[in-house]
Amino acid sequence: MTERQTPSPMLAQRQMVGVFLVFAFAYFLSTLMRAITATLSPALTQELSLSAQDLGLLAGGYFLGFSATQLPLGKWLDRYGPKTVILCFLIVAVLGCAAFAMAQSFVGLWLARFLCGVGVSACLMAPLTGYRRWMDAGSQLRANSWMLMTGSLGMLSSTLPVQWLMPVTGWRAIFAGLAVLVVLAMVLIYKVVPVWETQKASQDPTATEETGYGPVWRNAYFWRMAPVGFFCYAGMLAVQTLWAGPWMTVVGGYTPLAAATGLFAINLSMLVTFWIWGLITPRLAKRGISANKLIAWGQPLSFAVLFGVIWFGPDLGGASAAALALFCVTSTFVALAQPAVGMAFPSHLAGRALSAYNLVIFVGVFVVQWGIGFGIDFFKSLGWPPVLAFQAAFTVFGLCAVLSYVYFHWANRDNSA
Repeated sequence: MTERQTPSPMLAQRQMVGVFLVFAFAYFLSTLMRAITATLSPALTQELSLSAQDLGLLAGGYFLGFSATQLPLGKWLDRYGPKTVILCFLIVAVLGCAAFAMAQSFVGLWLARFLCGVGVSACLMAPLTGYRRWMDAGSQLRANSWMLMTGSLGMLSSTLPVQWLMPVTGWRAIFAGLAVLVVLAMVLIYKVVPVWETQKASQDPTATEETGYGPVWRNAYFWRMAPVGFFCYAGMLAVQTLWAGPWMTVVGGYTPLAAATGLFAINLSMLVTFWIWGLITPRLAKRGISANKLIAWGQPLSFAVLFGVIWFGPDLGGASAAALALFCVTSTFVALAQPAVGMAFPSHLAGRALSAYNLVIFVGVFVVQWGIGFGIDFFKSLGWPPVLAFQAAFTVFGLCAVLSYVYFHWANRDNSA
């Protein structure tokens, strides 16, 4: 309709490949930054004498900063476009990496993590907003899955490669190097990504009337998807980016190097899974199999795996990494919720819809990461041994995730979009 008349139509395939690659590089760096605390947790815990709650807060600082920007980010993306917004935000990411490299206290580290979260908070929302206008529906699902695949590559790079670099460079030099790579990403985005042309009111009359988040907050589908985003999607990220490592060392009995190897395996499995999702989702969309149906059918598998991991606990031993990888892989069904929410809104609202849902997810990651750490310390304070405290805290998280799915299934009992 009016989309074909806008100054920024769908991009040619060759141009879209270049745009995807430079955005993917920035997102790769953002997820490396996000997940690196899991690998660094033994060194940071020893150097700064951190408790489990402190570790959760340090990792959660990234997600808090990330979440704090999401609402203004959505408006800015719709108004100024992906290129301008992401370049401005990445400046903050450079400052955050530099501050982390120079920090001398827990407070300094936490503030630096907060800045990192703010700085990379547009690295997924900016491209997804652009894809909503530049791609058809099937291509959007594929691009979303392959962006998440790139994110898994970033998380993969945060495991063994970081563990190998640590004795050579130390964690401070690693963050200094990240700052340099973010600057490189900015240069590539500036050169490759097209300028955003604002849709004119004459072409889309609702675009000027709906300037806030009212249409998003009033949308029933958004709220049906919010609980599973908050607990299931966020829980997957909380485990993948932080608690898988401590679980392997405390419950599974892994050494720090073995835990890093386990995290590498987890993130490799996620990379492959999202690559497969990118291949099959356009075909599923053509057959009328919606994201709702896939979540309804597949998400219960993750609950079965999670409670199996909790129940067997230390008995899994060296198989703990494989079990946690299976939990993360079976949780990827809920990752389809994000593009589904974006496509449920017209393109001029895409930035706001995607950013609002991302806010739900990353507030959830902060709450779950901190909540699991709080639960572990709480159960320890009752005199419970560390392994049992981990199992109890993960059980509370699992029950919350199940309740969110029950609401999703009830609210979408016809499995329609």
